Amino acid sequence: MLLCAGEALIDMLPRKTEGGEAGFAPYPGGSVFNTAVAAARLGVKTGFFSGLSTDLFGERLAAVLTAAGVDSTLAARSDRPTTLAFVTLTEGQASYAFYDENTAGRMLSEADLPELPDHVTAVFFGGISLAVEPCAEGYATLVARAGTDRLVMLDPNIRPGFIADEPRFRARMDRMLAAADVVKISDEDLEWLMGEGALADRAAALLAKGPALILVTEGAEGVTAYGAGDPLRVPAQKVDVVDTVGAGDTFNAGFLAGLADAGAMDKASVRAGLSAEVLEAALTLGVRAAAVTVSRAGANPPRRDELA
Repeated sequence: MLLCAGEALIDMLPRKTEGGEAGFAPYPGGSVFNTAVAAARLGVKTGFFSGLSTDLFGERLAAVLTAAGVDSTLAARSDRPTTLAFVTLTEGQASYAFYDENTAGRMLSEADLPELPDHVTAVFFGGISLAVEPCAEGYATLVARAGTDRLVMLDPNIRPGFIADEPRFRARMDRMLAAADVVKISDEDLEWLMGEGALADRAAALLAKGPALILVTEGAEGVTAYGAGDPLRVPAQKVDVVDTVGAGDTFNAGFLAGLADAGAMDKASVRAGLSAEVLEAALTLGVRAAAVTVSRAGANPPRRDELA
């Protein structure tokens, strides 16, 4: 089973009221929440761990997970409020204003971490949960625990505005990178993390921190995988973009689903080195799934039969 660990929140998406006024409508979201839903829709047995509220929005998030077939029994439930993210769109690109103080997700602590069941073979981490405290320290601890014998995929999804203490963040991220097997990172986040330079050189420097595989996404240009062999690039699919909410999250799910299809969603398979055929198929599934998501409003990842 794949366990997705990270934030669940409500995206307040811009909409027009019946009277023509500008407004916002609540949609379940959050980077890791989106990945969990997307993975389950693609046929992967999936669980979800986060700090999840028992309030109105938290119950809605839990209901969406259940409807998608995601097991949320490991989630740490509390009566703290749900994080809200108000979204604005400029030419299809999303920007966010977060309301996250003292929320169920933000206040997650190491005491809330679950014991990982034996049937969990892979754990995915990402999103703003890796930047804000105290939850970031909890997730870093869980990465270290999972990384001993389970596949760990990490998406730093760096948002500088959330990083209150950059040296502390970088030190924690280095610990997580050392325990990760697969890292998906955008070209912009790679530059923030590793500095300027040729893409291949920065990817190599990131590989040297511990991962076996680096997946660098470049938006409409596609994704390139860097590992022990030659780099492998898969171009993005051309679609009419409605918005980009959930695009990277869906790619993550598609990639992991591709590994699951090949019986390779485990630490040993990735560390031994994926064949070019398996790697290309997983990257392609991620790209195809992300293309569907960006072609419709909000984070609404596809089901497997929509990719036929």
